[in-house]
Amino acid sequence: MNNLRLKALLGAGCFSLTLMGSAHAGGFSRGTADTDILFEDGNFNMRTSVTYVAPTRKYSVNPMNPYLVGENYADSYAIPSAAVKFKLSDSLSCAGTLTQSYGGNATWSRSSGTLGKLNEDFTMYEYGATCGLKFDLSKGRIWLIGGVYNEVTDYRLVAGAPLGTSIPVLGVSLHDSNIGWRAGIAYEIPEIALRTQLMYRSGVDINASGTASFLGGALPGGATGEANFPQSVEFKAQTGIAPGWLAYGSVKWTDWSVTETLMLNVPALALNSGNLYFWRDGWTVTGGIGHKFNDQISGTVFASYDRGVSTGWDLTGDSYTIGTGVSMKDKLGGELRLGVAAVYLASVSETQYNNSYVPGSPDPRNGFNRSVDGDWGYALSAGYSIKW
Repeated sequence: MNNLRLKALLGAGCFSLTLMGSAHAGGFSRGTADTDILFEDGNFNMRTSVTYVAPTRKYSVNPMNPYLVGENYADSYAIPSAAVKFKLSDSLSCAGTLTQSYGGNATWSRSSGTLGKLNEDFTMYEYGATCGLKFDLSKGRIWLIGGVYNEVTDYRLVAGAPLGTSIPVLGVSLHDSNIGWRAGIAYEIPEIALRTQLMYRSGVDINASGTASFLGGALPGGATGEANFPQSVEFKAQTGIAPGWLAYGSVKWTDWSVTETLMLNVPALALNSGNLYFWRDGWTVTGGIGHKFNDQISGTVFASYDRGVSTGWDLTGDSYTIGTGVSMKDKLGGELRLGVAAVYLASVSETQYNNSYVPGSPDPRNGFNRSVDGDWGYALSAGYSIKW
């Protein structure tokens, strides 16, 4: 059905753009390891990409810090992805992968919240090794997939600014590393570009430690931080639907209900504070169509919905993503992939902070509850792949 060339569109270059919505709706989700490289033909394959994401989040209500209303506090960021596959035998292939699996970062022009935050960001980079064992059937073939990963976490906080100021007082830097695993099964019929895949990824518990400073001076005892990050299950499917045409989609469940708080402890200041989440589980649904225009150029369009995980403790709502991408084969045997996506981040309000009367609040009954309006963001992606 002439659909084999279209499979490249489902790699890290264009398909990863659908993750933009979940980066701000499905908890802290960002990148996914490019284990699909295991299915590619060739003895040695390499794929790399980077996705630049520029979200927008503006407070419409902020009783405690009204001077922040209308300001965009969401920072832009880049998600790298790299994968290298080695074919060890006719039935066994292994791949090394790198991606930024989770992250979150925000900057405020003046103090935000009870800690007087000016900047808060963390990243979790996943370094993985995954193997796939292939069994040929009378029709098609089945894959058994398994691997491990090391997730490296870095957290930074600049806070302690007096109300309404941008004077940094407290600085915190934390680091941690954890081991996780993944396992899956897949069935494919390459002749018609049919593939179904079910993949499980374990969660990790963060117990980070590091340094703390107060007015530029180091604090004895440093600082620690704790948080639980979720397991997930994803089902993906693709199939040729006509000569030169491919349909694909995925459904992903993420156990964000385990992420209740992100606790920070600075013993020298007797500070034991945290970000409150108490999230519900996340669901992400994606669908798209790919088309081969000629032997060198293929294209795709896709749409994605991510159900927000907020239960009223924070501002993590629904998102809707649409995007398009193109794959171009060069004379060196490689492929260049380019893509663009737009995401709508739906409005959402906190509801759990009703016990405090705030003078001057637009609605005193809101207490400290904040709100954000619906906002648009965008993502750009570029990637390159080659095989021998």
